[in-house]
Amino acid sequence: MQTPNFDQLLDATCHFGHLKRKWNPAMAPYIFMERNGIHIIDLYKTQAKLEEAAVALKNIAKSGRKVLFVATKKQAKQVVADRATSVGMPYVVERWPGGMLTNFPTIRKAVKKMASIDKMANDGTFDNMSKRERLQITRQRAKLEKNLGSIAEMKALPSALFVVDVLKEHIAVAEANRLGIPVFGIVDTNSNPENVDFVIPANDDASKSIDIILNTVCEAITEGIEERKIEKIDNKDEASEEENEGAAEAKPRRERVRRKAAPKAEVKEEPVAEAPAEEPAEAPAVEEPAAEVEAPKADAEDAKAE
Repeated sequence: MQTPNFDQLLDATCHFGHLKRKWNPAMAPYIFMERNGIHIIDLYKTQAKLEEAAVALKNIAKSGRKVLFVATKKQAKQVVADRATSVGMPYVVERWPGGMLTNFPTIRKAVKKMASIDKMANDGTFDNMSKRERLQITRQRAKLEKNLGSIAEMKALPSALFVVDVLKEHIAVAEANRLGIPVFGIVDTNSNPENVDFVIPANDDASKSIDIILNTVCEAITEGIEERKIEKIDNKDEASEEENEGAAEAKPRRERVRRKAAPKAEVKEEPVAEAPAEEPAEAPAVEEPAAEVEAPKADAEDAKAE
């Protein structure tokens, strides 16, 4: 990511502000001087603020989150559409639909309606409709595509909002502030920078000025996306290495369990061998007293005979 230098910003007419009578006093820290009734913006501060915003947007893109670009003024429409498409980010270049952020579920329903019309056109449902019905649905689809086609892939609220001319897009800025979404904006001398989290003081009416700033911002977003892809590949390699190491450590553990099972079988066989030795020991214990009783009887018979 390379931030444009002072001369490049000067050539792109980023230094021109609005008439002195239209200025906003909150922009005083970013104004260098006044000449011929027109305020001149301090390009050194523009350069520093642009670099700060680019780093923040790079981190957002690196974490896999979305940035919504908003620019409905004529000079910025095509530039924003081309730059946002190149980095795969959603954008709004037509009328800002009120409640797009604060009432996002309703906007998602309109996007799903557009998808259902496409499904009807593909599965042959249009063939069963009258010409008048098909015309009405086709017009409805075209209107939805014009206003919401660029945010069809945005499944959830964006993590940041990049606005060209915060004065004209004050509704979008107010909705983002209400939801706590950080706002990045090109702020001219007639705008209020207090509602913008990352202020880029520059001329928001010249297409060259808008293009050079968006080019820097989109380069930062592209770098963040590429770094995210590299991290994913590294994480997959580390995970596969850990799995291989775990499989290698699991094999010796199984062999140890089998070795411990062998002595248990020998212990069970010992009581079976000792059981027959106990049976003959009981027989002599019963016969010995009988022999002792018969001996005195024989002595008594011999004494009578004498």
